[in-house]
Amino acid sequence: MVLQKMEKRKSVIAFGLTLLMMGMAACSSGGGNTNEPASSGTSTSAPASSDLENSAEPKAFKLWLGWNATINNDSMVQTYWREKEPKIDVQLEATQGDSLTALNLKLNGGGFDDAAVFARNDVVNSAMIRSGQILPLEEYFNMPEKYPSLAAIPKKYLDAMKDADGHIWSIPGWFDQNPDNPWPGWASLGWFIRTDVLEKTGLTKDDLKTLDGLENYLKAASQVMDASGKKLIPFGFLSDASDENVILSTFGVSTATAGGVIPVEKNGDDYQFIYDDPQYKAAYQWMNKLYSEKLLDHEVITDKTERYREKVKSGRIAMNAGGFFNMDAHIWETLDGPTETAWFYDTIPYPQVPGVDQIGANQIVNPYPGNDIYISKDTKNLDAILSFMNYMLQPKPEMQQIANEGPAGVFWDWTDKPLGKWQYTDPAYQVPHDSGDAARKASTTPELYGLSSYSNEWYPWWNVAVMEPKGRQKTIDFTEAIGKMGGVRVAEQYDRVKAKTGGLWEKYLPELENVRKEYKAKLLMAKDDEQFESVWNDFRSALEKRAHWSELKEEWHAELPLTS
Repeated sequence: MVLQKMEKRKSVIAFGLTLLMMGMAACSSGGGNTNEPASSGTSTSAPASSDLENSAEPKAFKLWLGWNATINNDSMVQTYWREKEPKIDVQLEATQGDSLTALNLKLNGGGFDDAAVFARNDVVNSAMIRSGQILPLEEYFNMPEKYPSLAAIPKKYLDAMKDADGHIWSIPGWFDQNPDNPWPGWASLGWFIRTDVLEKTGLTKDDLKTLDGLENYLKAASQVMDASGKKLIPFGFLSDASDENVILSTFGVSTATAGGVIPVEKNGDDYQFIYDDPQYKAAYQWMNKLYSEKLLDHEVITDKTERYREKVKSGRIAMNAGGFFNMDAHIWETLDGPTETAWFYDTIPYPQVPGVDQIGANQIVNPYPGNDIYISKDTKNLDAILSFMNYMLQPKPEMQQIANEGPAGVFWDWTDKPLGKWQYTDPAYQVPHDSGDAARKASTTPELYGLSSYSNEWYPWWNVAVMEPKGRQKTIDFTEAIGKMGGVRVAEQYDRVKAKTGGLWEKYLPELENVRKEYKAKLLMAKDDEQFESVWNDFRSALEKRAHWSELKEEWHAELPLTS
């Protein structure tokens, strides 16, 4: 995706699940005992109606996962669902190999038994509908008495899912409960200062609020020595991962989309495309100035991730811009105090650039559903599926935690108050869960948080009570602070304009990306102002001749009204 610098969803989830593994085992279970009292004798009388209800077999259905996973259908969370609430036996089947290939084979082989969940994907959705093997589900979102959670799904999500005939073909999952005030996500794109170096320069964070102040720091930092007696590299970022997007954002240029083909911002009644923004040029002029003055690492264009991280970890760089995951958050997460230079990293606000009132968006928060749950038209377990989804989609702030780990008081509990800090309370659950062994972890939970929803009111990965080592808290502090700096905004319709099948964007987008990469290097390393202007003119020419820039924009405008 052109200049899209959002963290990959899978990477974010993997990191978040790492944070979920930090609670220390308590001495006893927090209400997780599921043993029933032993019977005192044999009764010959007819059981009461409540006894009949309690002794009835749980509802059951099969759920096909559209991803690879280690499955244990007797996991502790599934056992709780089956025996306690919602008294539904969910039997999982994972996908083997490529999900789209598996989907094609499954549909051609007669379809899945009951329900299937896939990450939201136009190809998957079209294949499911064309197969004729799934149920339209729109009526079940209008039954608040029977399925109140399904009826509570924000209407804007459901409206966007309707086809031309008004049918809705899936139950949405993994969406924000409040689309107007969504969770900002793992915001990681910012400016990072070494406070130990800052102290040696005699400056303070207040001196870094402007671009001029930042340059003064870089000049002073260039004279500071590292532990081996070498002068520090004043400034660095991982260009191979497009970390320069943070600098573009600082100059007011938006660099992110929400699945769309190109970063765009609304400009009055018109739209500002990234490469047409005059601040795009201004940002590269500033980077070129730093490069010429040897304040920017001269290996910035050629460095790969391992080399860049080595420089960061060894304390060679005085200031970084970009994603802190690219710097490698583990270098401070493993620390309990100031034993390594990584401990001294801190984030600072985006410096003020003259004439820029609002920094550009570098992360688009998309509160819309990330998963779709499809139901087979041949299922004999429709109510079981709908009842389970009604349970998983309860609009509670802590619902993703309940969906993943069971309710509070079973395997985990609050340490102070509801929607406060939490920790695991059952060692029999936590030890295998945190073992690092996939099979042992699968014995605890199937990790179906993706069937639930989430909320900005409370997020489990930011509220783990036991945080060891102390450096882990830095990552949470960084992402919370960056999320409030102005580079994160909610997705708009124009952020989601996709490539038309068989259209110009599908044809020329790869070459557009080639042009961007080629000329960002030439612009950054131009030897003087005259060469910079020449390279800039060549860049504009290449956009038109090689990437058909004007034609692409015309097609984008034509596709905008069709974006759902």
